[in-house]
Amino acid sequence: MNGRHSISIAVLSGNQDDVAIIDSTLRDAGHAAHCHWVKSPKNLSDALEQAPVELIIVNCDQYPESIREVIGQKDRFDPEVPVIALRREVDESLIESAMRDGACDLVSIALKKRLQSVVGRELRALRVERALNSTLRSATEYRRQIKDHMRSSKDAIAVVQEGIVVESNEAWLKLFKAANADEVEGMPLMDSFDAESHSAVKGALIASLEGKWQKGEKLAAKPVHEAGEGIEFQVGFSTMDYDGAPGVQLRIDAQDRVVQEPTALVHNALKRDPTTLFFHRAQFIERLKKRLSRKPSSGLHVLAYIKPDNFTEARERVGILDSEELLGLFAEEVRKRLHPRDLAGRFEGTSVMVLLERGNSRDAQVWGSQLVEHIRRKTFEVGQTSTNLSCTVGICRVSDVFHDLEELVAATLETYDSGKKAGGDTAYLNDAADEDTKQRQFDAIWVKHLKAALMEERFRLAQLPIAGLRSDSVDMYDLLVRMIDEQGNPVLPSEFLPAAERNNLMKNIDRWMYKAAIEFCNDNKADRVFVRMSTQSILDPNTMAWMEQEFDKSSFDCSRLVTQVPEQEASKHIKQTRTIAEKLRRLGVGFAIEHYGTDQERFQILDLLKPDYIKIDGELMHTLITDKQMQESVEKIVRAAEERNIKTIAERVENANAMAVLFQLGLDFMQGYYVREPEVVLADTSENVERRTLAEVVGSSN
Repeated sequence: MNGRHSISIAVLSGNQDDVAIIDSTLRDAGHAAHCHWVKSPKNLSDALEQAPVELIIVNCDQYPESIREVIGQKDRFDPEVPVIALRREVDESLIESAMRDGACDLVSIALKKRLQSVVGRELRALRVERALNSTLRSATEYRRQIKDHMRSSKDAIAVVQEGIVVESNEAWLKLFKAANADEVEGMPLMDSFDAESHSAVKGALIASLEGKWQKGEKLAAKPVHEAGEGIEFQVGFSTMDYDGAPGVQLRIDAQDRVVQEPTALVHNALKRDPTTLFFHRAQFIERLKKRLSRKPSSGLHVLAYIKPDNFTEARERVGILDSEELLGLFAEEVRKRLHPRDLAGRFEGTSVMVLLERGNSRDAQVWGSQLVEHIRRKTFEVGQTSTNLSCTVGICRVSDVFHDLEELVAATLETYDSGKKAGGDTAYLNDAADEDTKQRQFDAIWVKHLKAALMEERFRLAQLPIAGLRSDSVDMYDLLVRMIDEQGNPVLPSEFLPAAERNNLMKNIDRWMYKAAIEFCNDNKADRVFVRMSTQSILDPNTMAWMEQEFDKSSFDCSRLVTQVPEQEASKHIKQTRTIAEKLRRLGVGFAIEHYGTDQERFQILDLLKPDYIKIDGELMHTLITDKQMQESVEKIVRAAEERNIKTIAERVENANAMAVLFQLGLDFMQGYYVREPEVVLADTSENVERRTLAEVVGSSN
């Protein structure tokens, strides 16, 4: 306590000298005491009415009323105000008697130090009590306002604490088809959502409480079947204080629950096969032509032909009448693994054809292999019968080698036939396009373009931010290469990088990238940048000598650089990759393995290469949201990485659902369009590096 706060004290005594003694005693202790003399009981009510009293001191030797009578009077005005009793002579029995009558303490008038201490103690207790009561009143009012808002809102709102629904409004009960609040409140939130949405919802709750959920971001989640089969809600999450404890408010906006008009539903249904729910063949081919008429925004198009291997045998087990249901279940598993931009149709009989948009052919093959493995593990329940299926996937990259759609489809079917002849139950990739004569002719042209772009400095650096899922303390970027043609138009990496790989030019592009990365770090405050190293550079014995020379030339802080190598290439060339990794480590350069898959059960490559980071394959991200087994596999990778002090990064995170699941699984970082799309950094000979998006680059070049 100090003199900066004035204290209003009522002194009950027949002797006015007591007022002066108490006033001077308290002022000596630093209290700005303002004492009111109350000579007789009839004046006490007036004193309590006229000024807000914080403390009552009653001289039991001089005041006509007892402690009990004084407390009875003051309680009618303010029960919180403490009462301190005074006597000339004090002993333990008198102190006990006074406190039993309601006084906070009994103090001897002669013991001024003790009086100062008791007054200070009681004032602190009073102010704490008043602050607590004020907080409780505010919390009660806040809760009342929350309830009023929830009651009047058309949006479905629920409040969750520790995974339990503690409050919900009528719109929420109606949306989830609950008869009353007792069916929802006090129950786990997960009881309201379908099992395949659990991981994402749990992750979103945890991310919200830890301040990692982006404001305004929404999660796509399916309710339990009782609330509506096939429906998907867009759920918003925000943190709040509820009854003095942290909670999360879930909100489903009314407009996010608008049901399609019956006419629109009918029109949409007519375009789709009723068994697989994919487009009819004619509708699929029409959309396929339109999609292939324009190049993808990133990556490339790949056509996949998918067909169950042993459907005739399975049909005999489930019966002819139920075989369509089995096919529908098979199609549902395929649909769960499609990305939002993928296009699928029932092509013929039991076959499905899908146009995939992927970064490269390897990504498409990984997707196909994961589908094949998943179908192999899956048990299909049809009526009372359980059965298993396997499937074969033929994959063919869309290329200028094919004159028309007919040739592309034929090549895809031939690829499927090759996989089927090899025994089926596999994903088979058609690489014939890369060896075709026409492809070699294209490569000859590409080599000229690539060499010209290197000489004319038409390569650009693009930065893709890597965001922290646990902490944002490290500023990191994945650096990508972009190319601008002679007319100033952007060229997709999926077009020029394969040609560079086939024609031994990747080493040149790698060296351009490392130089550009050093310049980027010199002109920016990035803590760490990731640069890819191709197989050609890994196998080149001069790579490390060149890198050391560049680092020395620019006096570069090597700890800001991380070299990353695809897991598949590292496994193929384990000895050379290990040598590179060890030399990089001695220089202080970090090492990362990218496109790390879930089939690495023994984690031998981690022990051999000892990377600082591993990047979980981006092809897993979409399937990861709903696939429990894949989530378990990724969690194993995360735990194995933690044991080895390796940081984990998720590639190609495109939506809030993926982010929520990754957060729950314990990954450290993420990158992808959900964080931010790549930003092009123009190469510039001036001191300042100019940053523009790809669209701005093209616009200014025209």
